[in-house]
Amino acid sequence: MQLVLKPSQFDVLLLPNLYGDIVSDLCAGLVGGLGLVPSANLSDDVAVFEAVHGTAPDIAGRQIANPTALLLSAVLMLRHLDENETATRVVEALRDVLTAGSVRTRDLGGTASTMEFADAVSGRMDTVAAG
Repeated sequence: MQLVLKPSQFDVLLLPNLYGDIVSDLCAGLVGGLGLVPSANLSDDVAVFEAVHGTAPDIAGRQIANPTALLLSAVLMLRHLDENETATRVVEALRDVLTAGSVRTRDLGGTASTMEFADAVSGRMDTVAAG
């Protein structure tokens, strides 16, 4: 209950896989949906970065997926690899596109396709200063 009422009081939740899956889906609703939530699975030797929603086979190939979760997963990977300047540029470009609001996918109330949104972020990356 506290996770829904006061989510900011938690920094980290450590859960077994099944409960982690359930709680991550619940928390995605707190921030706007599964299309926005990245994930990182880390061990001492291996790191896997993916969107919380996984492959979303029900919408695969239809150009309606929000690529934000995958972009933010890439940011987590870049930070894990100490590529912080590039990670910051991706975050800033993504923030700029979302803040402008003219290019949004359906889950965010827009009409942009997956590629239109990704192209907008990529185009903004060209103008975001490194560093």
